[in-house]
Amino acid sequence: MAQKITKREQDYSQWYLDVVKEAKLAEHSPVRGCMVIRPNGMALWENMKAGLDGMFKETGHENAYFPLFIPKSFLSKEAQHVEGFAKECAVITHSRLKAVDGGVEVDPESALEEELIVRPTSETIIWDTYRNWIQSYRDLPILINQWANVVRWEMRTRLFLRTMEFLWQEGHTAHATKEEAVEETLQMLEVYRTFAEEYMAMPVITGVKTESERFAGAEDTYCIEALMQDGKALQAGTSHFLGQNFAKAFDVKFQDSDGDHKLVWATSWGVSTRLIGGLIMTHSDDQGLVLPPKLAPTQVVIVPIYRDDEQRATVLEYGDSIFNELKELGIRVKLDDRDNYKPGFKFAEHEATGIPLRIAIGPRDVEKGNVELARRDTKNKSFESREGIGVLVQNLLVTIQNDLFESAKKRREEMTSEVDSYEEFKTVLEEKGGFIYAHWDGTAETEELIKNETKATIRCIPLTEGESGTCMVTGKPSKQKVLLAKAY
Repeated sequence: MAQKITKREQDYSQWYLDVVKEAKLAEHSPVRGCMVIRPNGMALWENMKAGLDGMFKETGHENAYFPLFIPKSFLSKEAQHVEGFAKECAVITHSRLKAVDGGVEVDPESALEEELIVRPTSETIIWDTYRNWIQSYRDLPILINQWANVVRWEMRTRLFLRTMEFLWQEGHTAHATKEEAVEETLQMLEVYRTFAEEYMAMPVITGVKTESERFAGAEDTYCIEALMQDGKALQAGTSHFLGQNFAKAFDVKFQDSDGDHKLVWATSWGVSTRLIGGLIMTHSDDQGLVLPPKLAPTQVVIVPIYRDDEQRATVLEYGDSIFNELKELGIRVKLDDRDNYKPGFKFAEHEATGIPLRIAIGPRDVEKGNVELARRDTKNKSFESREGIGVLVQNLLVTIQNDLFESAKKRREEMTSEVDSYEEFKTVLEEKGGFIYAHWDGTAETEELIKNETKATIRCIPLTEGESGTCMVTGKPSKQKVLLAKAY
């Protein structure tokens, strides 16, 4: 199976698509730019969803659901917002079809009085709803999250990383004060950082976006930025301080304890199935997918090896006992007892699908009371005693999780540079790539020049304070170095 996967150094883009295909995560759909998420991919997203949903609820958030369709007039109410999404919107103009000559066509008499927009994001319809929910300071804060799909009419698409329809979560909160809203924005940024690093084993940099890179309608956009193996950055999650922009647009006010009427303060935050793309490109290798144990749909696979029915019965009984022991410990384990596939095929398949740990057992292992353990990440194999295998596997899964994070962190550090001059920046970007820290004068003109000349963008202004200096391009004063990279 591994020979079907293009080597990373040969064609990284094709390698990525090959890994997605061989791991049976997703495939292209009949609709251009959209994808079919296969069971393996959906199981991975469900584990991500479960982890994040638990973290959201621990921080006091509740789930709700809002309509897929948004009246066109709603998007006109917040000028920056509509400008940011206008070119990506799918528009519904009619409500029905009619049969014509054995086919169908749009019924011209079914034109809508007002066109509907297929949800690109939900700020507008949610804030129209919040106007009905909020009258008093007692109604605040509102801490709502929604798991949904959205549509953005992308021209260039790639499975998981950028598709016209994708799955995501979007949090939308309302607060009585600016301080509460800012605190919420930063709290959810930290939730995303924690999830990325502790569940995905993907190290990230936290920071704030430049004005030109902000979410449409936000006052500040915070982000987590990850570095992929090819030296390109991936924006993995964003948390937005929306100020009072949407409260003004939809006239959402509350009466405070003194009886005064005030505008509400807002945030929104989200991550999507793009995280799966980030996970693939952070850990996987030329043999296929590599998954961190915390998110792997199957953490351990047991592969029995036998030649005849007598051996089969003995080995499967042995395998069943291991399966039951691991399952009782809460480990997501699978016993691959398919008779119509040879062990070599099973090994290659489980390697390509990224199962963190494989246990192989044959007649000799049964006799000796052993098992063969094989790690997916390092490919290291060892023979271990059957006795105490459950605790050993538990500990090994923790080790694999930690090792994947440390390996990714080390690679990021090796691919991170600091430069002082524009010429040095261009040389490092071309020859090494990766994250580059450099001083910037804070102007949109310089930012645009860098982008046009090098295709690199300012990924974020790190939240950690740095030393002041001079812009690498203009020589003007700079408060601190910013993070730049080419990006997905």
